[in-house]
Amino acid sequence: MSMLPGEGERQRAGRRGSASVDPFRLSDDELGALLAGEPAFRLRQVRQWLARGVADSAAMTDLPKTLRTHLTKVFPPAPRTLRHVTADGGLTHKVLLALEDGEAIESVLLCYPRNGSRRGRATVCISTQAGCAMGCPFCATGQAGLRRQLRTYEVIAQIAAVEGLLRNGAVTADGVPDHLTNVVFMGMGEPLANLDATVSTLEWLVGHETFDLSARNVTVSTIGLVPAIRRLLRLELPITLAVSLHAPNDELRDQLVPINRQHPLGDLLAACDEYAAATRRRLTFEYVMIDGVNTAPEHARQLADLIAPRRAHVNLIPMNPTPGIAWVAPPVTAQRRFAGILEASGLTATIRHNRGTDIDAACGQLYANYQMASGRRLPAAERSPTAERMLPLAGGGARSAS
Repeated sequence: MSMLPGEGERQRAGRRGSASVDPFRLSDDELGALLAGEPAFRLRQVRQWLARGVADSAAMTDLPKTLRTHLTKVFPPAPRTLRHVTADGGLTHKVLLALEDGEAIESVLLCYPRNGSRRGRATVCISTQAGCAMGCPFCATGQAGLRRQLRTYEVIAQIAAVEGLLRNGAVTADGVPDHLTNVVFMGMGEPLANLDATVSTLEWLVGHETFDLSARNVTVSTIGLVPAIRRLLRLELPITLAVSLHAPNDELRDQLVPINRQHPLGDLLAACDEYAAATRRRLTFEYVMIDGVNTAPEHARQLADLIAPRRAHVNLIPMNPTPGIAWVAPPVTAQRRFAGILEASGLTATIRHNRGTDIDAACGQLYANYQMASGRRLPAAERSPTAERMLPLAGGGARSAS
């Protein structure tokens, strides 16, 4: 069994001030040191539990009680569910999980029943950070700011928690599988800004029998961190890359996606082309549709010119209503007109049906409410002022108020 990066995990955990190590980042030697005095097969038993996504030693029921008690002192406890809410007739489930240090993270289960010859799907949308530092002004998570990076076990724990919902019968709709079929790194945070945890999670998901997933059923979303995209492609895994564009030109994208000032569209698309060539996977481009900001017909034509030469799919996402952000989605007619212009250029485009809006299912909304209730909300001065400075133009563009 090839080992994941993890040398010196105990020392790293100590430097972070954590009370526990990350079992998913331990080498055989490090794990063996924790099991000193135990029969050699204990290491295999622990590895088998980790391969099921279980890091909580209290749940490792085939280990002796004394060993479980010992490991409880160094392994993290299972995250506690703070909230579990459902919508869409039980097809959407959102959980807010409390971590060891009191932080909270969101995960969403999206169920799609079998439809004719199309198999049913169960997709989990997972977070990689508590909060986010990217500062996109339309994003609820971005308004919260970055609180900290998640560790590998905290990312995998989300998948295990949602898998538990399926296996324990929480989803009762006919035609929905009783196990996860897809994982998307599209929750809170920028996955490629926490690259080590993202990569090690990917290696566990597709390099082991952890959840019996194919790399083709895993999607990693990014706002456009070019060096990290190039590192991701070196994994040589056919993972789908979903790139959040949200604007068809650098001027507008500088305002909507501040990291564009470091990695402009030309550099980003070059990295995307390298990724597509290496993995032979079709690219996905995400585009949040904000009324009066980025959805004029001219924006659609610019977007088509920008990406039409590529084998790509455009996922159009109507702006979710978010507390504290005045922007809204354009009318349905404008959404369809925008998609039609893209399709006329030869691109495939779909308009996402936002699910779970009545339970704050958009990334970061449940977490934002938790922040306010727990007094964790950042002062206004620490949040991105971009949304307040941008004013819509009559032609559908945007300008700065400063």
